[in-house]
Amino acid sequence: MKNNIILHTLIAIALSLVVNFSYLLLPIITDQGIAQRGRELQPRKHNTGVLHIDPDMHGYIICDCELRDSVYVSAWQVHRHKLMDGDHLTFSTRRLEGDTYTEKQKSEAHPRLDEVYIRNGERFDFDTLYDRPSRTVEFVWQIAYYAIISLLILLVLTIMPRGGTYTTGLFVRRSLIALLISIVGIYFAPVVAFKEGVMRIVFFFQDDPHSNTYLIVLTKSIFILVTTILYSRIYLLMQQRQVMVVENERLKTENLSTRYNMLVGQINPHFFFNSLNSLAMLVREHDDKRALEYIDQLSYTFRYIIQSGQASITTLREEMAFAEAYIYLFKIRYAEKLFFDIDIDPKYNEWTLPALSLQPLIGNAVKHNTITTKNPLHVAIRVKGGVLEVENRKMPKLDVEPSTGIGLQNLRSRWHIVTGRDIEIINTEERFMVRLPLDNPAKKR
Repeated sequence: MKNNIILHTLIAIALSLVVNFSYLLLPIITDQGIAQRGRELQPRKHNTGVLHIDPDMHGYIICDCELRDSVYVSAWQVHRHKLMDGDHLTFSTRRLEGDTYTEKQKSEAHPRLDEVYIRNGERFDFDTLYDRPSRTVEFVWQIAYYAIISLLILLVLTIMPRGGTYTTGLFVRRSLIALLISIVGIYFAPVVAFKEGVMRIVFFFQDDPHSNTYLIVLTKSIFILVTTILYSRIYLLMQQRQVMVVENERLKTENLSTRYNMLVGQINPHFFFNSLNSLAMLVREHDDKRALEYIDQLSYTFRYIIQSGQASITTLREEMAFAEAYIYLFKIRYAEKLFFDIDIDPKYNEWTLPALSLQPLIGNAVKHNTITTKNPLHVAIRVKGGVLEVENRKMPKLDVEPSTGIGLQNLRSRWHIVTGRDIEIINTEERFMVRLPLDNPAKKR
């Protein structure tokens, strides 16, 4: 967050420097400066007279003018020049201008006050009215002002929402807020006024409404608004890309960690030790046929576990082939006390699921339940509506083995990573069931 604010601040300062020294503004500035200086170089006749101000703040100067007529003074000029009723003025005049007036209106209108040179016997100095700052201060003020506006807009547009998802609708709403900030910023913006060819700073509402400085302010504000919106969009896209990269790395790490934990939880010393005990029992009983069958099934089981550690998805047919080999190892150990009721429609054989999903469920059923001749354990494996169900009646052992929960936790985690779906665990006082949603490969074609 701190680095982002520093970056946005630097971008805001850069934008402010660009808009205040942009070559795009030079034609506007140069044309106005030349026009102002050109008017100063033209010979003007100075007139004298006394100002009379009406209650509506408009004024007229009664004078011995070129046309022996009164000179109109607008309320805006009275306010801007801080003129008072009865002031003795030395001034120049101009005619009514503008495309909205006809030639007849222009010729019949009163002359208008243009520039004031002397007021009440003293040289009229416009600078002393407002105590203007130095040119350096003017530049610094403008750069700081537009930098602050740019930073505010950037912060509004680039702050990531809590959920981390930046939608198009949210971007549009924030762009409207940025537009509102720009409008408010235009109203309070400092502008550069050219008077006698010198740069001066006035506030927006104090400048001449017909001055090109208004166009300069609008150009600066529009440039900043458009540039910040484009930059923020690019910035957000880069942020989202970075988030995706980090998320992908996290998923890869979690996937590797899950596979490792899966293998550690599955090929454990207890299972291997019990399997060897069962094999030793068959050898001692000289049951060579069943011993060889047991070795084949044990070999297939370990081979499937090792190979499936590199494969994420398998078919239900392959998973059930492994389950039958794995079940055989338990049946040898528990003889006629452990039963598996398998009911799977062949149409689901090619449906897919994460590999080694049945191993922890079968292992937990054997591990946590009493298995005796009087109380045999029945484990049901079936498919209903595209969901693989593994269920058993709960018969807890008196001497309960400690459970780490790694098996089910790994199964759920792997299911999220591989399929993006969740498994359902139903644990009541009488039964325990896990429901695994299968994927139909025909729908993905």
